[in-house]
Amino acid sequence: MYLTVRNATKTYGPFTALDSVSIEIEQGEFVCLLGPSGCGKTTLLRLIAGLSRLDGGDILLEGAALSDLPARKRGFGIVFQSYSLFPNMTVAENIGYGLKIRGTSRSEMARRVAELLELVKLPDVADKYPGQLSGGQQQRIALARAIAVDPRLLLLDEPLSALDAKVRAELRGEILHVQRTLGIPTLMVTHDQEEALALADKIICMNHGVVVQAGTPEDLYQRPKTRFVAEFMGISNLLSTDAVRRAFPALLATRPEGPDDRVVACLRPEQIGLIPAPDGSATATVRGISFLGNLRRLEVDSAVGPLIVETHGAAPCREGDRVTLSIAPEACTWVADDMARQMAESPA
Repeated sequence: MYLTVRNATKTYGPFTALDSVSIEIEQGEFVCLLGPSGCGKTTLLRLIAGLSRLDGGDILLEGAALSDLPARKRGFGIVFQSYSLFPNMTVAENIGYGLKIRGTSRSEMARRVAELLELVKLPDVADKYPGQLSGGQQQRIALARAIAVDPRLLLLDEPLSALDAKVRAELRGEILHVQRTLGIPTLMVTHDQEEALALADKIICMNHGVVVQAGTPEDLYQRPKTRFVAEFMGISNLLSTDAVRRAFPALLATRPEGPDDRVVACLRPEQIGLIPAPDGSATATVRGISFLGNLRRLEVDSAVGPLIVETHGAAPCREGDRVTLSIAPEACTWVADDMARQMAESPA
C-alpha cells in the first residue's frame, strides 16, 4: 500500500477530532474523504500533510514512517480552498516558486511552467497576477503550483467549495484529467457527495471522528452499510421492518436476521416504479412533482408515509393521481440503524 494511516488519534482538550482512524491509499488512486462539517476529514488531511501532529497512531508512506517528518520534507503538494497564491508574484512565478527554492535552473523552470500552464489549459496567463484572474483560474494555478515539484502525494482541501456550480463542474473535470495524466496519488477532502461520486476511485465516509464506510462510489451509494451513509450519500427512503412487513412484504426476502429495530430498508428514489391505478387498486397518491431538468422528483403519500420517487423524462402521472408502487426485492438494501443503536447505548 502506498500511503497507510493506522489508528490515527487527535484530540483538542476534551474533544476527540479523530478516534483511531485507519485508511489506505494505493499508488495512482484518487481518494475522497467525505463527511459533514466537523467529522474529522480536514484534521486527517492536515495530519497527513504534517501541518498537525498525531496524538497517537502512525502514518506511513511506502512503509516509511512520516510522523516525525516536518511538512516541508514530506514532498507533498497541497491545494487549499482559498487558493493561497502570492498576490505580488506573476502566475509563472507562483507556479515556479517551489522549483526556485529547490535550485532549479531558469530554463528548466520556464519549461516546466509552460508545460503546466498547458496542462491546466491556461497557456496565456503566465505574466498576469492572481488578482487579474477569476476564482476558477486561480484555483487552476494553485493546482499547477502544487504539482510543479512532482509531489509524492497530492492533498486537496475542499478546493472547489468557493466556486459557483458551473465553474466547479468544469474544474472538477480538469482536476481528474490532471490526476489521471500524471498518476499522482490524490487525497481530497469534500462534503459534496456529487463531487466525491464523480471523482473518486474510493470514498472514505467519516462521521464523528471515525470512518463509517470505505469503498467505491458504487459501494457507498448502492450498498450503504448504515443509516448515516444511506442518508448522506444522496436521497434515501428509509423504512422500518414493520412498515415493510405491512406494505411491501416481498422486500423481506433480502432482510438480514436480527431484531426489527436494528435494521431499516433503504430504497433509492429511482428504484421505485409508479403505475397509474385509477381502478381502485391504488396504494399511494402523488402529492407533488418537481422539475429538476434531467429528472422529475415526485412526492408520494403511501401506506407507510411519504416517499420520494425520481423519474427521467416525462412524469408517468400528475399531481393528485392515484398510483401503485413497484419495487423489486433486489432494489432494497437493508442497512444498520446506527441511530437506534446510539439511542440504545446512550445513558438514560
